Amino acid sequence: MTTPDFLSLGVPAPIVNSLKASGKTEPFPIQTDTLPDTLSGRDVLGRGKTGSGKTLAFAIPLVARLAGPLAGGKRRAGHPVGLVLAPTRELATQIDEVIAPLAALYNMTTTTIFGGVNQKRQVNALRAGVDIVVACPGRLEDLMKQGFITLDAVEVTVIDEADHMADLGFLPSVTRILETTPANGQRMLFSATLDNGVDRLVKRFLHNPVMHSVDESNSPVAAMTHHVFEVATAGAKKELVEMLASGTGRRILFMRTKHHAKRLAEQLNASGIPAVDLHGNLSQNARDRNLAAFGQGDIKVLVATDVAARGVHVDDVELVIHVDPPTEHKAYLHRSGRTARAGHAGDVVTISLPEQRRDLAALLRKAEIDVTPVRVTASSPEVAELVGEIAPKVAPRPRQEQQHGGGSSQGANARRKRAARAGGSGDYAASGNNTRGGQQSGYNGQSTGGRSGRPAGNGAGSSRRPGVGQPAGTRGTQRRRSGNR
Repeated sequence: MTTPDFLSLGVPAPIVNSLKASGKTEPFPIQTDTLPDTLSGRDVLGRGKTGSGKTLAFAIPLVARLAGPLAGGKRRAGHPVGLVLAPTRELATQIDEVIAPLAALYNMTTTTIFGGVNQKRQVNALRAGVDIVVACPGRLEDLMKQGFITLDAVEVTVIDEADHMADLGFLPSVTRILETTPANGQRMLFSATLDNGVDRLVKRFLHNPVMHSVDESNSPVAAMTHHVFEVATAGAKKELVEMLASGTGRRILFMRTKHHAKRLAEQLNASGIPAVDLHGNLSQNARDRNLAAFGQGDIKVLVATDVAARGVHVDDVELVIHVDPPTEHKAYLHRSGRTARAGHAGDVVTISLPEQRRDLAALLRKAEIDVTPVRVTASSPEVAELVGEIAPKVAPRPRQEQQHGGGSSQGANARRKRAARAGGSGDYAASGNNTRGGQQSGYNGQSTGGRSGRPAGNGAGSSRRPGVGQPAGTRGTQRRRSGNR
C-alpha cells in the first residue's frame, strides 16, 4: 500500500514545500488520519502517543484554513482569528515555533501569551494585530478581562494536551474561554489521553467530532527500551546518576521537586558535566535560556521536574532517566516520551532503591511496561553499554567575586533590616555598609541591591551570579521573542 504524502492529503503546496525544505516529506500516522477531516473543517479529537506528531497535525489545518477558506479582511487589533490553548509556557512557545513559519507563508502573524513574564510584550503584539494566538489559559483570561483581547473573531480553536489541562485544574478557565468563541467555529482537540473531564469539553463544544486514535492513550512507544536499575544505597545512586549523565548525547534527568532538580544540576556541573535545570522556580528568561542551550546542543544534560514532561520537544534525546520515579503511570509515560520521538529510538532508565521496589513495580504494571530490574553499580557493564562514549569533563567555571558597596539601599528601613540580621548591632544600623562586617548578604550570598534582603540587580556596584550550569557563551544573553513571527 502506497503511503500518502502531504500533497495527496490536501495540504496546500506552499506548506508542502516548506515542510519539504525542513526535511518533512512523509506524514506520521496521526497526520495521515486527521488531515483530510481537519482540512475540510470538521471538528476532530486526535489522540496519539507523545512524540507522534500531534503539533504539526493541527498546525497545518490551522494555517491552511485561516489562509484559505476562512481568510478574513483587514487584521484587527486584539481580535485574532486562530487560537491554540496549551497548559504550559514551554509547550506554548514550542507550538508557536511550529506554527509561525507556516503562518508567515501567508503573511499571517502569531504571538504567545502566558504568565510568569511582564505582559507588556504580549499587549503590544495584540495592539499591533495578530492572526494566531498560542496561549496558556490563565494569562489569556487576564488579558481578556483587561480588554486587550476579544475572541469573537476566532474561526479555528485548538486545545492541546487537554488531559494535562484537566490535571492542572484549567478546565473551568478553558470552558470560560471557549464560551467566548463563535459557536460555529472549527474546534480541534489533541492529546495523548482523553480523560479526567475532557469528555465534558468534547460534549459541550465540539460538533459531531471525528475521533482519530492512532495508538492506545497509555501505551508505551515501541522504539523505546525501558530499564530499571536498582542500587543498594543513596551513595551508589549518586554515583550511578553521574555515570548515566556523562555520555555524549542528549539526556534528560527527571526529579520530583524543584529544589532537587536545582541541586542535581549544581552537583553535575561541579563534577565536570555541564547541565542546566528546568523547573517552576526559574524566571521565564532563565527557562528560555536553559532550554535553548539544551535544544541547540550547547549543553547535553537537562535536569527537570515534570513541568518539562509536557513542554520539551527536542529531537535526538537518546536517554531519559527517572532519578526520582514519578508517583503515577501517566507521568512516567509523559516523561519517557521525551525520547524515541518521531520514529527515533531511545532508552528510558528508572533508578530504584530497595524500598521503592514495590511501588515502582505497581507503577510499571499500570503503564504496561514489562521490564526486569537489574542490580547495578556505576561500573556495571549494563550501565557502560547504555552510556556509550564518555564526554570529556569540563572544569567548573569559577564563582565570580561579589562586589560590595554602591548597590545597597541606604534608607532607614533597609539599615534597620540589615541591623536585625546582624544581631541588632547599633554600628550596622548607623552605617551604610553591608551586613556582617562587609560580607555578602541577600539571597545565596549575593550583594543586596534595592530593597534589603533581595537579590542584587544589574545596577552599579552589584554582581549577579550566572545561573548554575548556564553554558559559556550564553551568560548574560537572553533569547528575544518577537511578538509577531
